Amino acid sequence: MSTIQRRKNGRIGAYIIGYVLALFMLAPLVWMFISAFKPPGSTVTVLGKLFAPPFTLDSIIKVLKPDGTAMMWRWTLNSVIVGVVQTAITVLFSSWAAYAVSRIPFRGKTIVFAIILAGLMVPVESIVVPLFDMIVDLGWVNSYHALIWPGMMLPLGFLILKQFIDQLPNELLEAARMDGAGTFTIWWKMIWPLSRSSMAAVSIFIFVQSWNNLLWPLLVAQETSMMTLPVGIPTFQSIFATDLAVPMASNVLASIPALLVFLLFQRHIIKGISMTGIK
Repeated sequence: MSTIQRRKNGRIGAYIIGYVLALFMLAPLVWMFISAFKPPGSTVTVLGKLFAPPFTLDSIIKVLKPDGTAMMWRWTLNSVIVGVVQTAITVLFSSWAAYAVSRIPFRGKTIVFAIILAGLMVPVESIVVPLFDMIVDLGWVNSYHALIWPGMMLPLGFLILKQFIDQLPNELLEAARMDGAGTFTIWWKMIWPLSRSSMAAVSIFIFVQSWNNLLWPLLVAQETSMMTLPVGIPTFQSIFATDLAVPMASNVLASIPALLVFLLFQRHIIKGISMTGIK
């Protein structure tokens, strides 16, 4: 067998393995989406009955209907507010911090950089108790302040943006300074436009993380009206313990925004991450 033929066979084998793994990963999603379109009370745990008619929107309508058993619209609004505000503020702060550490000389820069990187190694569970005590002392329990502010710092976003800013030519920034541009002007006129792809990638990471966050909203959102979707849906599912079609419909509705954000902006993830390694 020739070398070319062996390489061709290797590529075919890699494709087959990739497709098989993709099918295994997509199987739970397919099950969830099909179950959401089954009538309430239908059996969705038997493969033959899962793909058999009838299919209807009754389960989705039941989830969205404001009948007092669930507050899907309110939970969705809370998740959107927390995700959008947290993403916008985190990206802004991460960009400022990355620009300062990368391009502005100041004493203790190395220490600041090490402290921020250390945040990547600190598990969230280890700081939940003191953080919750702080929120209680501030009187922020059951408020948007408690849901938004503690989750705004993302060391990974800072690292991605810093890596990109480090690749920018010094001559470009020096030319701007010679033209009279100040620190903020350089960030606004040059750093911000040039790093939009990296910022878009970071924004997607932050939004999806915020959208799927369960632990922290579970602690600080004790009132039903302040719950986000990851917290509210399990409460809603307990009402329909013997009916899987309706809970599956709620999961589908909750996953659609995150899926749309990822599908619409996935090219920015690839472009933003790849640009951090290109000089």
